[in-house]
Amino acid sequence: MRILIADDEAPARMRLRRLVEEAGAGDVIGEAANGRETLEAVERWQPDLVLLDIRMPEGDGLSVARALSVARVPPAVVFVTAHSDRALAALEAGAVAYLVKPVLGERLREALERAGRPTRAQMAALDSAEDHDGSGRAHIGARVGRELRLVPVAEVRYFRAADKSTIAVYKEGEVIVEESLNALEEEFAGDFLRVRRNLLVARAAVRGLRRRSDGHRLLLVSGEQLPVGRRHVKAVKSMLKGVE
Repeated sequence: MRILIADDEAPARMRLRRLVEEAGAGDVIGEAANGRETLEAVERWQPDLVLLDIRMPEGDGLSVARALSVARVPPAVVFVTAHSDRALAALEAGAVAYLVKPVLGERLREALERAGRPTRAQMAALDSAEDHDGSGRAHIGARVGRELRLVPVAEVRYFRAADKSTIAVYKEGEVIVEESLNALEEEFAGDFLRVRRNLLVARAAVRGLRRRSDGHRLLLVSGEQLPVGRRHVKAVKSMLKGVE
């Protein structure tokens, strides 16, 4: 197997590399120190397996796994982490294994022997896996051309449903995400508000509410004016504490 090691700590990457070499079950083709580097490395080297830490900068392990789920042939994922609180969610979502540091050579060898390519459905199941520490995702996975990209949720101004896709509008432009508006609303209900059947707006991006001459409302969102559905006006006013 062609194996990629993704961990933000160099000593951990070095130890995993040594354990893989001792196991003799594959070749380490590269390393990554954060979520962004992991996606770039997967695009570049097309590994069969990613040994993936859960908590990394620029995209945690679950966010990276979700982003990988839109690849044509997603690599298998073995989570390797010091945190045991995500094990159930990861394993239920179809991960090959979940190893807690310090990793024993025999445990890693067993995981490598079981490793195979998961189905798209198994990887996509990570989208509904709950974070057991109560924190939501910090990034959304998206495909831009042939590139996999992680978009910080904090930078998303709104999600818009269009045809059979969902578009995330953020400070750098627009990307298509592989998730429904309903699923995003459920996950990020505390930070986003449904203002129209096809619009889910970041509360932090709202600058005000104005009424048009025909009585319809427009929501001011980071320089844009977005229409508000009649049935959502009350919720918007409540969020803005009566400001129109």
